[in-house]
Amino acid sequence: AHWRSRAPAGEQGRWAWVVLRHEIDYRRALLPGETASARTWVGRRRGPRFDRFVRIDGPDGGMCAQTRSEWVLIDVATRRPARVPEWMETMFG
Repeated sequence: AHWRSRAPAGEQGRWAWVVLRHEIDYRRALLPGETASARTWVGRRRGPRFDRFVRIDGPDGGMCAQTRSEWVLIDVATRRPARVPEWMETMFG
């Protein structure tokens, strides 16, 4: 959804993102009725790969969970990994 909401319409069909790895560190449970807030950001580009981070905080501001996911950019035409173009890094960085 993040990609579709930000990427130019003409580029969306040219590229696909595939997740290679998810890591989740749980710190504490969110209880029914509690409100959480989440923040997400991308890490540095490494060829065709990007790390994406998420932090989820509970109503007291304390961390409930944090994640790191490793994604690879795929060129849809060739079905092969592709180096992330600078315009993408700028758009999502």
